[in-house]
Amino acid sequence: MIDLTYEGNVAVVTMRAGENRLNRDFVDRFNEVLDEVESGPPAAMVTTGEGKYYSNGLDLEWLSRDNTEDMRQFVIDVEKLLARLLRFGRVTVAAMNGHTFAAGAMIALTHDFRVMREDRGWFCLPEVDIGIPFSDGMDSLIRHKLPQPTAHIAMVTGHRFTAAEALDSHIANLAVAADQVVPRAVALAAEYAEKSPSILSDIKSRMYAGTIRLLEESEGTEAS
Repeated sequence: MIDLTYEGNVAVVTMRAGENRLNRDFVDRFNEVLDEVESGPPAAMVTTGEGKYYSNGLDLEWLSRDNTEDMRQFVIDVEKLLARLLRFGRVTVAAMNGHTFAAGAMIALTHDFRVMREDRGWFCLPEVDIGIPFSDGMDSLIRHKLPQPTAHIAMVTGHRFTAAEALDSHIANLAVAADQVVPRAVALAAEYAEKSPSILSDIKSRMYAGTIRLLEESEGTEAS
């Protein structure tokens, strides 16, 4: 489902669950992998998917089968995962190999850098079109990570950003050929692999303190 390998001093987290939609097993495994990275030596981290998808967001079909209370707890856990990634004690790079939607887009935004495939795949926050509101924490995350005009278009219209648009809108830091997404992300991450994990986490925790607090205090009301 999610594998961890190393390329030199870069941890490469590869999501291998098709569209990489977030459900209970997926989130639990993601946290296990983060535990493994944190317990290892200082190293930068790259996350990526396979094929057409980086991540297509929440597993809405799975959520529809769950009861409201369990669904609320799951949304809380997703927001805690976002908070954990936002303050993660490693320099992080999202290697966006394909479509990056909704909660998957928010996972990408928690990273320090984003590398996007230039010829295929959209970055999109479609909540306005699927009838799911942004929580306070998600809203804060998006608005802290994106310039205000970009955040406005992304959140209000659900626009699907191509790689070129994402680069121009400061969503992506690099847009490269498909076979270069992971190599370029790894090379970028490797530049910062020796940074102190504790100092990185402290800096990020202070920089995004308000957003992290909102994410960690979520009551999962978007699930009701």
